[in-house]
Amino acid sequence: MTTASSTWDAVDRPAASALGVYLVTDTAQAERHGHGVLGVVRAAVAAGVRIVQVRDKTASARDLLALTAAVADAVGDRALVVVDDRLDVALAARSAGHRVAGVHLGQSDVPASAARALLGPDAHVGLTANTTRHLVEVATMPRGTVDLLGVGVVHPTSTKPDHPPALGVAGFGRLAATTSVPCVGIGGVGLDDVGPLRQSGAAGVAIVSGICAAPDPGAAAAAYVAAWDGAGR
Repeated sequence: MTTASSTWDAVDRPAASALGVYLVTDTAQAERHGHGVLGVVRAAVAAGVRIVQVRDKTASARDLLALTAAVADAVGDRALVVVDDRLDVALAARSAGHRVAGVHLGQSDVPASAARALLGPDAHVGLTANTTRHLVEVATMPRGTVDLLGVGVVHPTSTKPDHPPALGVAGFGRLAATTSVPCVGIGGVGLDDVGPLRQSGAAGVAIVSGICAAPDPGAAAAAYVAAWDGAGR
């Protein structure tokens, strides 16, 4: 069994400035065409996705741990696997030797500084930020506390009914320009948004429905990856 620190070393970290397509899982949507979360994740990583956030707001801690471990065992040698919200699940999975890189936190979750202290310097700590105040708070943290900011929502989305007002691509760009931490655009991001978001300073685009709910998640992921790569030429 590998240790928590060596699991992180097993995967090449994407360049902070160009994370690319960031898959966020949705269990219900992944079942829509019978693929399941593992099927969607495997197909997306095979298509070029290099970071996967395991998210299931309704799962118990035990079930989320089992899902996270399964995802990490399936693709953790080729993609960074992080857990949405649940620092306890990320710590448990890493302690058991699964290739889990870290956690993505919301504003109401455990503070990023606490997550960093518990996960260690080589883990991944992401944080949702959608206001100037959030970015000011990040700026006061010691350098390296947060690796990535999820900034949104870009457009209204049904996957997060309680989302804040949509920023649009221009609003995303304005926020991203105020921080040195890489920012990923999230929330209702479609293929047509990928290029404009990259040109607005995005280090990546987070996709939920566009891949999880697709009849062919591999083809959908490949289209997003191609759009991202094309925007960088």
